[in-house]
Amino acid sequence: MRIIFIRHGDPDYKNDTLTEKGWREAKLLAERVCKWPVKEFYCSPLGRAKDTASCSLEKMNRKATIYEWLQEFKYPITDPTTGRYGVPWDFMPSYWTNEPLFYDKEHWHETSVYQQNGDIRVKYDEVCRGIDGILSAYGYIREKNIYRTEVPPAEGIPEGKPYSHCDDTIVIFCHLGVACVMLSHLLGIAPTLLWQNFFLAPTSVTILASEERMPGTAYFRVQAMGDTTHLHDGNEPVSHMGYFAEPFQL
Repeated sequence: MRIIFIRHGDPDYKNDTLTEKGWREAKLLAERVCKWPVKEFYCSPLGRAKDTASCSLEKMNRKATIYEWLQEFKYPITDPTTGRYGVPWDFMPSYWTNEPLFYDKEHWHETSVYQQNGDIRVKYDEVCRGIDGILSAYGYIREKNIYRTEVPPAEGIPEGKPYSHCDDTIVIFCHLGVACVMLSHLLGIAPTLLWQNFFLAPTSVTILASEERMPGTAYFRVQAMGDTTHLHDGNEPVSHMGYFAEPFQL
């Protein structure tokens, strides 16, 4: 099975839509997405994600399922270094690299900065349950840190029968922050390391596929992260939104 995460296009945050550049990016993205054998589309309820998805969905005459938990992971904190009040990442390296709990996939939320906002752990768990709920519909049932592969009873196959492989592809249009939360859960990495160390450019494509090397079990592994091939092919520069340096134009 393949899970494809797509960040929204270059954003107009004030109006929760896309800039002119963002719309160009979304149209180039649609030319790429329309070639994929997508089983289902899922989307954030926020305008910039829905607008990005709209170009692909219209081209393919498809619809997306909207989930509230796919909205941006924006539960605010006050940055202890800069005093900025906003999203719970983008910390100064001199601060976060000196906090061991930021590296701990089980206890990252116990840091004093994240204790400022009780929603952070609650919403993290909600997102994890959300992506697991989607995967369970395709026969992937979470057990500790891996997935048991079973065909849902609705498919007409006896419950509990091992499911050797699923070729379905799903696409999730969302945001940088919440995509990192889902990657954290699927890969067993503290979300802080993903928020602080990886840049997912607007309309970038991140692909995970299930490796099912033993009967009845699966683990999701990254095949591509933050890919912007469609922008390169369309002579559209990669946006810097969410990045503190000039992105390399491949």
